[in-house]
Amino acid sequence: MKQGMSDDMFYGASKLVFQKAEELRNFISTTEKTLWAHLEEGKLGAEFKRRHPVSSYVLDFYCHEFKIAVEIAGTSHILEDRKPDPQRDKLLIDKGIAIVRFTEKEVISGMQQVLDQIKRLMIIRKATNNAGEKPAVFEIIPAIDIIDGKCVRLTQGDYEQKKIYNEHPLEVARQFEDTGLNRLHLVDLDGAKSGRVMNWKVLEAVTGKTNLVIDFGGGIKSDKDLEIVFGSGAAMATIGSMAVKDEDGFSHWLKQYGTKKFFLGADVKEEKIAVSGWQETTAIWVYDFLQKYIEKGISNIFCTDVSRDGLLEGPAIELYKSIVGKFPGIHFVASGGVSSINDLDHLRNAGCKGAIVGKAIYEGRISLDELRRFG
Repeated sequence: MKQGMSDDMFYGASKLVFQKAEELRNFISTTEKTLWAHLEEGKLGAEFKRRHPVSSYVLDFYCHEFKIAVEIAGTSHILEDRKPDPQRDKLLIDKGIAIVRFTEKEVISGMQQVLDQIKRLMIIRKATNNAGEKPAVFEIIPAIDIIDGKCVRLTQGDYEQKKIYNEHPLEVARQFEDTGLNRLHLVDLDGAKSGRVMNWKVLEAVTGKTNLVIDFGGGIKSDKDLEIVFGSGAAMATIGSMAVKDEDGFSHWLKQYGTKKFFLGADVKEEKIAVSGWQETTAIWVYDFLQKYIEKGISNIFCTDVSRDGLLEGPAIELYKSIVGKFPGIHFVASGGVSSINDLDHLRNAGCKGAIVGKAIYEGRISLDELRRFG
């Protein structure tokens, strides 16, 4: 270990890992050299190390002050399509290290964008790591799904597997409010199926007779739909498929209304984005999808692992840990699979800022009394 470097910079790296790092420093690609010229000697306002040992791995570049790992495809390890090694990433994320990756093409052809992204991450890490900062409240967001004006739940988005829990959504919303919760995730399933907002009267009733902060989604495709949603009292519009199928239209809304007015939903199947009520799986990698909209200013994001939704088999903890580790500055909410109060504790420990809970409440797996401690 070099003088002046504390052991916590290396997370227990062995002598063999240090030797490997020294060997790799003798082999520097043109791409790595190009990026290093901008990172060395504190040029970005913080000290970066090249070929830095961390536990059992060697990172391309590492900034201990902000705990940021910067990696390039094709240097000390091969990263096809920028896809992370789950074991490697889990270790880094568990140690509180954020990871940002770039292809060789991005570094050579878009250096300014690369540097801007690293600087943005430094700003985020500085803001979230301030000493003495109070821990964020873990937010429980109960869900009400609406079909024909009634409170229902589907299993894995299948309209044929519908169960009606209450014919009066306002009554359910008031129960949540009485528990001390202040958020509500209201989903217009008729709207999602038809491609236009249908159950806005339910939204209007709940916003008019409770103080809940409501995000509303399902069928929001046009300017008229959005005007109805905001005009009926929703604090945020939930957008999913449109962000995939009409990027220009959604980007226009972000500029028109501001990013704080939108709750971006990422429905995921095997780390690929699913759309159209989960019936269609795209080739879009969830991390690329989120990166694109985070760069546009979106910070309120939720993700649903569609293979778990409605099954009460537990949430996709490892997926959510990976997302939170890569994008530590976002307000990330987990969705799907919550089956017990312990699941909520696990999600909070994984770094999620909140969780959307539906079927577990309606099926009595989680009582409203248990939720009071999150209120």
